[in-house]
Amino acid sequence: MTSVPRLVIAAPSSGSGKTTVATGLMAAFAEAGLAVSPHKVGPDYIDPGYHALACGRPGRNLDAYMCGTGLVGPLFAHGSAGCDLAVVEGVMGLYDGAVGQGELASTAQVAKLLKAPVVLVVDASSQSRSVAALVHGFASWDPQVRLAGVILNKLGSARHEEILRDALGESGVPVLGALRRESQVKAPSRHLGLVPVAERRAEALESVAALAAQVREGCDLDGLLALARTAPALPDAPWDPAAGLEPVAGPKRVVALASGPAFTFSYAEHAELLTAAGAEVAPFDPLHDEQLPDGTAGLVIGGGFPEVYAPELSANEPLRKAVADLAQSGAPVAAECAGLLYLAKSLDGKPMCGVLDAEARMSERLTLGYREAVAVSDSSLAATGTRLRGHEFHRTVIEPGAGPTPAWGMHLPERRVEGFVQGGVHASYLHTHWAAAPDVARRFVAGCNA
Repeated sequence: MTSVPRLVIAAPSSGSGKTTVATGLMAAFAEAGLAVSPHKVGPDYIDPGYHALACGRPGRNLDAYMCGTGLVGPLFAHGSAGCDLAVVEGVMGLYDGAVGQGELASTAQVAKLLKAPVVLVVDASSQSRSVAALVHGFASWDPQVRLAGVILNKLGSARHEEILRDALGESGVPVLGALRRESQVKAPSRHLGLVPVAERRAEALESVAALAAQVREGCDLDGLLALARTAPALPDAPWDPAAGLEPVAGPKRVVALASGPAFTFSYAEHAELLTAAGAEVAPFDPLHDEQLPDGTAGLVIGGGFPEVYAPELSANEPLRKAVADLAQSGAPVAAECAGLLYLAKSLDGKPMCGVLDAEARMSERLTLGYREAVAVSDSSLAATGTRLRGHEFHRTVIEPGAGPTPAWGMHLPERRVEGFVQGGVHASYLHTHWAAAPDVARRFVAGCNA
């Protein structure tokens, strides 16, 4: 059983202030001495970085599309074990999920799976009495979703707040916070959303502290905590990365994990699964480290923003050569999105590792969405025929989009092949969550020093 008090922070739409409020609440409760577990609905990597900064523990994703509904509770229980409170930031609007698949992967679905009360963050900057109709609609749309409170955001004045509180007085949904427009704390953003914490840690710490102060002043923390404590116990046992995953025999294999400002996109569960499979996970920073970690037998390069750091990555010639040499040796290399670009011959004209016979560049077009995928080639990650769900999120293109031996066959939004399988290299734009397929981690580790 899992009985951690919990809240889901949702909104009618993107841009309402979910991240501001959720991160501020996490930081305020953590500063008050509570052990706070941070979670994010959906595949997003950036917001959990701010959550981790606020709470001092890894931000974890709850994605019902990539991991399946059956893993949402166990992953939540794993992340929140031993905590006093869990705060779950939603995705998009409360009822928005995977396109064309009903409630799947929506904040509402995750809230129901967690039996958690929902607090709706409403951008009230252009509303007065209509706010009551909006909240009533969201509260009544799905009776199984317990919309238990509202935080009014982007208020213009004390009089504006008074009007909104009066309008909501008969709604049955209490106002648990009111935040002024002029006091909004903003984090810089660019083509894929907020700038990750790893690129602006000092400024991010200041932003998180300011968010905590703003939330303390404008929100009823005691009321929110009391609401969180009304969440019933869940029947789910915590997810265990070692469950059913037999470690690879022999000495531990060193698996290098790209990190630092250029490669910030990684789910915490991946490193945990690699460790459970018998690896020693060794983080390194491709911007500064000129060699791979000692004894590297496998390499994982996740997502991030190599396009922002292309000159610096290119200038680190010793590491580019080390990566190319490792790939040439046949060692397993798993590269997702940013990792794919780094393995190309060039990125925006700057030389990269040259492992793949492909050129990458920035694009005006955003590629975004969930994907159904099947492995079309045996690789260091998956056997032919392995089916996984994943996510794409990038403003770059690589030409060609697939090698002579592609990685994946996609079924959504159109049929196509994508990615590269070359020796031990598996490189693709597709982000996957290995908790949905733990054998991926074991297969990868088994290929190290094989």
